[in-house]
Amino acid sequence: MQTPKSSTLLPAAVIMVVVGFVAALALLIPAVRDSNQLIVTVTYLLALLAPIGLLLAIVSAVLLGRRSR
Repeated sequence: MQTPKSSTLLPAAVIMVVVGFVAALALLIPAVRDSNQLIVTVTYLLALLAPIGLLLAIVSAVLLGRRSR
């Protein structure tokens, strides 16, 4: 029986999803939305990490789930 190989892709994807989710929630706070344009832009770009992290998590799960022949 082989042990599953560990991947650093999945923890990185989880961190990206969490950061993106927190940034998306921060955009709902009126103090952030009404602040400096640079802060809003950076927060918006950080919020885009959530779907990218989700895609990386799916790719990582597919790669780790493959059977070795």
